[in-house]
Amino acid sequence: MKHLSILFFFLAFSASAQTEWPRTLETKKGGKILIYQPQPESLKGGKLTGRAAVSVREIAGDEPVFGAIWYETTLLTDRDSRLVTLESIKITHVKLPGVTDSTKIKRFTVFLESEIPKWKLEISMDELLATIEEENGTSSEDLKNDPPKVIYSTTPSTLVMIDGEPKLQEDDQLKMKRVINSPFLIVQSKEDSRYYLSGGKFWYSSSSIKEGWSNTTKLPASIQQLDKQLKEKEKQATSNDEDKTPQAIVVSTEPAELIQSKGEADFKSIQGTSLLYMANTDDEIFMDINQQVYYVLLSGRWYLASSLKGPWAYVAADKLPADFQKIPEGSEKDNVLSSVAGTQASKEAVMDAQIPQTAKVDRKTATCTVKYDGEPKFEKIDGTSMALAMNTSSTVIQSGKKYYCVENGVWFESTTAKGPWTVSAERPSDVDNIPASSTAYNVKYVYIYDTTPEYVYVGYTPGYMGCYVYGTTVVYGTGYYYSPWYGPYYYPRPVTYGFSMHYNPWTGWSMGFHYSAGFFHMSFYGGGGYWGPPMYRPPYHPPYHGGYYGRNTINHYGNTNINIDRSNNIYNNRKDVSTRDVQRGNTAGTKDRMAPGTRDQNAERNKAGQQPAAQRPQNNVMTDRQGNVYQKNNDGNWQERNNNQWENSNRNNQMDRQQQQRDRGNTRQSNFNQSNRGGGMGGGMSRGGGGRRR
Repeated sequence: MKHLSILFFFLAFSASAQTEWPRTLETKKGGKILIYQPQPESLKGGKLTGRAAVSVREIAGDEPVFGAIWYETTLLTDRDSRLVTLESIKITHVKLPGVTDSTKIKRFTVFLESEIPKWKLEISMDELLATIEEENGTSSEDLKNDPPKVIYSTTPSTLVMIDGEPKLQEDDQLKMKRVINSPFLIVQSKEDSRYYLSGGKFWYSSSSIKEGWSNTTKLPASIQQLDKQLKEKEKQATSNDEDKTPQAIVVSTEPAELIQSKGEADFKSIQGTSLLYMANTDDEIFMDINQQVYYVLLSGRWYLASSLKGPWAYVAADKLPADFQKIPEGSEKDNVLSSVAGTQASKEAVMDAQIPQTAKVDRKTATCTVKYDGEPKFEKIDGTSMALAMNTSSTVIQSGKKYYCVENGVWFESTTAKGPWTVSAERPSDVDNIPASSTAYNVKYVYIYDTTPEYVYVGYTPGYMGCYVYGTTVVYGTGYYYSPWYGPYYYPRPVTYGFSMHYNPWTGWSMGFHYSAGFFHMSFYGGGGYWGPPMYRPPYHPPYHGGYYGRNTINHYGNTNINIDRSNNIYNNRKDVSTRDVQRGNTAGTKDRMAPGTRDQNAERNKAGQQPAAQRPQNNVMTDRQGNVYQKNNDGNWQERNNNQWENSNRNNQMDRQQQQRDRGNTRQSNFNQSNRGGGMGGGMSRGGGGRRR
């Protein structure tokens, strides 16, 4: 290493543009520095720490010196394409055996910190999830798990949720009375005073809102006109043609879930387990033949009963029969593994729930508008010194003499409850103490990472959208029922049950298959705020046929999508915010939004310098936490670098585990890239929208 002191003054930067590892830096004397695939260690907010093996060859022909670097980096994420850009890289430690000169190490560190960002390094979120080695203690312990009313049906049915007793109000837009406290479109005809329910292709009629619904083709003139309006709107959306026959209508005025089979229950066995799964349903229904009890998965929570008609009782994910962990990846029911404690899938789901969607907010131009139903009315948030505005669809918090508002993942502040609002550089100190019983609970998961005179760097984790870490798995919603606000305006609150929320490892939470008909009409005329911030809705979840986690599988999703712009990133709805995939402002220029699942093939990064696959060094070098370097040879055995040579290692188990995690990440990324995506992270706890009562 005698040339190390002058090495960095003669480097001709030539980082290859390949997406594969290792990455290469070349010296003018023909030497090379190889940086092998990073090994993430911990993730805290938008900061990632980790390590990577390196190989330094100063001059062509020199024997390479293998070592390790430790880094800290800021993440710029895009949950739509599931790509993570590593920015502002700081090298915290360097270990190069035989090099003890601190000045040389410092020069090496400074050089790497200046050159690595030029690579515009990207890793997939799936690689990050599979290889990260630490989990953060962000579990929510105060969620509610009481079972909802569970309705079992053997005929095709749709669950129509009404938020308490039905409330009819004249709607100026529709020119008739509408049930305002339901996301479904339920109206009363002036001609015959009967009630009509829009169900996609079909209309249903009843003399009572809560029961007696049947399909009808004889519509009064006012309903015919409304039907015409809906069909015009439907032309502008992607419709679903799966349901060709009317369904039975089940109405509930309390939190409920509908589970159903196509005819009498038909169970099949899961290989290697004592579990049976219901084969003629799209719900997650199992039977443990040892206990002779049923299990059902609702919003990420498990419930058991001795009969499909109940009663149902909550069971923690870590108290399930051990055979649930034995459900094979790649099998028909591997989608539930993310909700089974102790599985790799559940660990990855927990980590995914801690990766933020990040953005940069322009302090000069960003603002928000808050509308109240009358004068602002605040109520104390239990366990805190703060108060929450009740008569608005926005989340407005009073803390001391200041007011804070969270709108689409950005914190704003004002000296008055009505504004004007400016971007906030801090959160109220008591935010972390907001209990799950408060509708403001989700804003705990909207963060402020850094500030400059021009910008505030912010982010939100899936908790803002209703995806919470609970113990060792993730669940949807807090489980609490929140009373809506009634006045001249009706402001609904977030719900946990009623829409058959399902989880998958790439798109997060989405609405169950029961809503393949009629949901578009909910989005047109339903009250806002049921599932997330304004202009945000969870996607429809098509029937699942296995293989989320299996190797070499291609997952196909239905094309039905009701997210705005198919976007998982709510920051993209703002014109004053820059994200990884949408750059705004004078310095960044403007770039069209990439389609989900695609990469920005920047021409400048695809210039000469990319090594052909046949010439690229193998990505078979890793390092442990102590900086010891290992290589997997062609025989599949691990060797450790000692005294500038490779020696057989007895730490095969540890390194095999890390290699398996890396392979798993690559497989997940490949499956995601090949899938026909169906939508973004559904759900949410933000108090957006709001249907007006007139």
